[in-house]
Amino acid sequence: MGAEAVRVLVVDDSPVDRRVVELLLRAHCGGGAAGEAAPFHVTAVDSGKKAMELLGRRRGDRDHLTPSSPAAAAAANDQAIDIVLTDYCMPEMTGYDLLKAIKALGSPNPIPVVVMSSENEPQRISRCLTAGAEDFILKPLKMNDVQRLRKCSGATRPKSAVAGDDDRFEVSHYFQLIFKLILLAYAVLCLSQLLHRWSNGSSLLSLWCA
Repeated sequence: MGAEAVRVLVVDDSPVDRRVVELLLRAHCGGGAAGEAAPFHVTAVDSGKKAMELLGRRRGDRDHLTPSSPAAAAAANDQAIDIVLTDYCMPEMTGYDLLKAIKALGSPNPIPVVVMSSENEPQRISRCLTAGAEDFILKPLKMNDVQRLRKCSGATRPKSAVAGDDDRFEVSHYFQLIFKLILLAYAVLCLSQLLHRWSNGSSLLSLWCA
């Protein structure tokens, strides 16, 4: 069974750039073995305002669905957006404005936002990253940029990797416990030796010098 699609909302006022990004995402099959990389499902709009309308509508649709129904649960899943890829320079609502608006939605699981721009301006990049952008990509997008986008969406992190993090934490905690037990056993052993010598009539001074 193939991996679940990564649902990307592409926001760019340039029809050419939107089409390029769309084709690149749909053509990308990931970097792993066949069947491991999730395909991209692309929705494209030409303004930040339309992006917010779409996100708000889909959020409202999910809120009105009954979770007890399997069909409703599937519909809610279909309505979701996994990541937003937005251009920075757009009229009326810039990519930075869209980023702030998405982060202000107050969702318990905020949608990751990646900003792209044809201009490599450090202040612009820092501004977006500080506001909560997952990444900042220079246009035109390249194949390795698509892999970065996939990583930001969380699609490349296998469940085994998450389990591995938990396992490493448990192993580390286990070794700390073993170390403490060893120290405790050593202290008990030292104390027992001191008590044994004391019971045999050794003076306190000889006990300390032993």
